[in-house]
Amino acid sequence: MSKRTKAEALLVLSSFIWGVTFVVVKSALLDAAPFPFLVVRFISAGLLMWLVLARGRIDPKVIGPALLLGVFLFAGYAFQTWGLLTTTPSKSAFITGFSVILVPVVSLGFGYRMRAANVAGAALGLMGLYFLVMPSRLESVNRGDILTLLCAISFAIHIVLVGVYTRRLSFLHFAPAQILVVGLFSIVALPFSPPWVVHWTPRLVWAIAITAIFATGVAFAGQIWAQKYTPPAHTALIFALEPVFAALTSCLFAGEHLGSRMLLGSAFVLAGMVISETWGAAAPSPVKG
Repeated sequence: MSKRTKAEALLVLSSFIWGVTFVVVKSALLDAAPFPFLVVRFISAGLLMWLVLARGRIDPKVIGPALLLGVFLFAGYAFQTWGLLTTTPSKSAFITGFSVILVPVVSLGFGYRMRAANVAGAALGLMGLYFLVMPSRLESVNRGDILTLLCAISFAIHIVLVGVYTRRLSFLHFAPAQILVVGLFSIVALPFSPPWVVHWTPRLVWAIAITAIFATGVAFAGQIWAQKYTPPAHTALIFALEPVFAALTSCLFAGEHLGSRMLLGSAFVLAGMVISETWGAAAPSPVKG
């Protein structure tokens, strides 16, 4: 297998892991408040990655970029986990997936032109979001849906920044550093986000093990390595599989019913992702200044 093929296979695996763990995190929040859960998840994963990948060392060159990326990654997971208290796993996954459509918009700030397909994809994504988060009355919008939309914005910025830094920094040091930063920000946020409830049930321990080892350690290390060898368009298109995996998992294991409104909204979001990333970002052109 070529490095390109291995990279894309890793991205599919990461998307599958992230999609499946929406249900896992939803169940974990029955036993732990969002920020204590994030502290345990990311500190555990960061220390494990630091020992396994970085051999107990951190290159000073990655500290600044890791702090910057850690801010947006922390914001994304904080909004997502907090939002899962009041929204469903499949809806959370599809709204989070809107970050793929936002990536070309964020890229404008880094000197790239936005193509017609990007505009069409964003419009379809917005239409899908309407069906996903807008009930019959505007005042009934779920707070978790709004928080998850903020998560999508944070993740979009993070994806762009990973593309900026990953080609010139060693992922062996860069990956664990940004995960540890997320854990440290979660600790800082604890005093501002009571209650600090943690019930150490087997369900919670299982959820922490899955999210720390697989959804954080394996998936993020795989993403950062893979983006060295995979064009951004392919990366984003593969990530469009994540909400599909989440919806299927939620239906099979959480008994969630996907109504016609949810299916229609999900279809619009997926169509927007595919159009934007297939025809809109295959070879973005920097703006000459």
